[in-house]
Amino acid sequence: TWPKWPCFVIVLPFSTIEGVMKKNLIPTIALVGRTNVGKSSLFNRLLERPKAIVSSIAGTTRDRNEGECLWRGKIIRIIDTGGLDGDFEDQIDEDIVNQSEIAMKQADLVLFVVDLHDGAMPQERELAKKFVKLKAPVILVGNKADKHADRLSINAPEWQFPGLNVPIPVSAARGAGVGDLLDVIFDKLKSTGHEPVDPKQTLGTRVAVIGKPNVGKSTLLNSVLGEERFITSPIAHTTREPNDTLVKLGDKQYIFIDTAGMRKSGKVKKAGGLEAAAVRRNQRVIKHADVSLLVVDANSPIGTQEKTLAGVLKDSGSGVIVVVNKWDLVEDKTTNTMNEYRDYMAQSFPFLRWVPFIYVSALTKQRVKNLFPIIDMVQEKRSIIIDQETLDDFLERAMRHHAPKRGKGVKPPKVLGLKQTKSQPPTFQLIIKAKRRDVLSVAYVRYIENQLREKFELTGTPIKMNVQIARSVAN
Repeated sequence: TWPKWPCFVIVLPFSTIEGVMKKNLIPTIALVGRTNVGKSSLFNRLLERPKAIVSSIAGTTRDRNEGECLWRGKIIRIIDTGGLDGDFEDQIDEDIVNQSEIAMKQADLVLFVVDLHDGAMPQERELAKKFVKLKAPVILVGNKADKHADRLSINAPEWQFPGLNVPIPVSAARGAGVGDLLDVIFDKLKSTGHEPVDPKQTLGTRVAVIGKPNVGKSTLLNSVLGEERFITSPIAHTTREPNDTLVKLGDKQYIFIDTAGMRKSGKVKKAGGLEAAAVRRNQRVIKHADVSLLVVDANSPIGTQEKTLAGVLKDSGSGVIVVVNKWDLVEDKTTNTMNEYRDYMAQSFPFLRWVPFIYVSALTKQRVKNLFPIIDMVQEKRSIIIDQETLDDFLERAMRHHAPKRGKGVKPPKVLGLKQTKSQPPTFQLIIKAKRRDVLSVAYVRYIENQLREKFELTGTPIKMNVQIARSVAN
């Protein structure tokens, strides 16, 4: 039994997906060092925006955090990592160090960041010996060079690490020395054959992965990317920052963004601090995403968290795909179980009736490969541009089938036209002859929207409909 909305069945072995998916060939620079030396502050300064959460709390940065840096009209990719001096008291500390080591192995250049205020620590001397053995070149960077004395301290004997350069002094907080550092980075990359790339090469569909804690968002991304890219843990709120990874599938590029699980607003307010900052970032990420994957647990009831997320999604302008995870754990499935689950979701969120669903197991990779064609389809519908002649014909047919209805006026207004004003998402103006917008029934505006969605098969994309008073009437 098939649902009313389109289902997508792509028969491809997952090995085929993994074989053609790869990181884009953008030079990658990894920021590494012990905790609290200012790696995240430097990361934000290089990106010229506050992407990473900065805090004095050790372990704030957990996953690899990635972003693009524009310099000399070219792009390089920066990876922020957690501190390499974890004490391995718990699994998350060990995972943080593992993620940092993976980043170093994948990097074309490593920035070893130290704190000039603290002086050279024993851990840093041990790290320096390890870095000399890396295949990628290493540049020693002395952060927190806020004063003239700090900049002079780079020549002190304590900073003479065998095999490494004298620290390049920078102040991530003030931006001092960052331009000089970027010049050194670009020159080093050029000398090693890893040229920075044109910004056009970094364009891709931005895909935000959202959901409440522990629905399997990070596991899903690990499965999509074919590697242990994100730390996964049964501990709620393991992921604190929106992390993005640029991947290439054939000739198409995607930027996948993992986000922190968004809990009930009351709990977030009580928790405050880092978690509240993470939620604010998530909301900004969704507003700028092309497509959002709403990940839900097939074995858990829909609750307040999903309703909060749905509200953010509905008003964001992002395309939406519902990813029902852990489908392999659902017992007593029949041919109609998927339809029943979709109806269950639509009862809570009516707008999800126009959203495609996919039922996966992130752990076993079941149907994960089918995400890509659905993402492409939703982004294509979200980017649709309908010519005026087609819209005129559409509106005439729609009004012939259902005449305009009055709202707060004494009679229904005359509808003069329908125009598309933008795409991503499709945005329209319904032009009426009236002195007030509310004389046209809200239900009629919704009718036009639904007819547009049905006629042009606008699956997965929101539609924005504005009622506009004709200029001649307004004047």
